[in-house]
Amino acid sequence: MSFTDKTLACKDCSKPFTFTAGEQEFYQQKGFQNEPQRCPDCRQANKNSKRGPRQLFKVTCAECGNEAEVPFKPTGDRPVLCSDCFNKKR
Repeated sequence: MSFTDKTLACKDCSKPFTFTAGEQEFYQQKGFQNEPQRCPDCRQANKNSKRGPRQLFKVTCAECGNEAEVPFKPTGDRPVLCSDCFNKKR
């Protein structure tokens, strides 16, 4: 089945957002029946309101040396990477 990007309106802020073909494929693979009703920003805000704000820790990336923030407290026994370097290794 071929998917195409769709423009949807957020039920919270009414801003238009794109429901990409890749997201639609993911929803189908997971068996989700409904399209998202909130834009990514409102989804994240809704998620954060349920669990509270995350504490972030400042670190220096072991690969590139740039400063980054991570959602866990580094213990020092393993190298910590920024999100860019982490994604390159995946």
